[in-house]
Amino acid sequence: MEKSCLECGEKIVGRVDKKFCSDYCRNAHHNNLNKDRKNLVRNVNNQLRKNYRILEEFNPNEKTTISKNKLLTRGFNFEYLTSIYTTKSGKVYYFVYDQGYLPLENGIYALVKRN
Repeated sequence: MEKSCLECGEKIVGRVDKKFCSDYCRNAHHNNLNKDRKNLVRNVNNQLRKNYRILEEFNPNEKTTISKNKLLTRGFNFEYLTSIYTTKSGKVYYFVYDQGYLPLENGIYALVKRN
């Protein structure tokens, strides 16, 4: 019985349980299967990195304030964060890794760095 490669259709030579003619076809097949999931993860990670770089750029001294407009102008997306921390007094800090922000009044944010 002759088997053919799941990716390219070429005749498979070798072990009986082989499914692919080469490592290239095996990798290409699995990459195509996972393409959608990988794109989602890649896009989320890219936005998290971008948010982190923006917070790090505007907060070199580990504590400062900034307007929401400045963050948005640089491309900051408030929907992507890695954790939320609520203090005993009820203040809610949003973090992208160790860089965080606290919404204040009138579109101003306090930027902090967690040690």
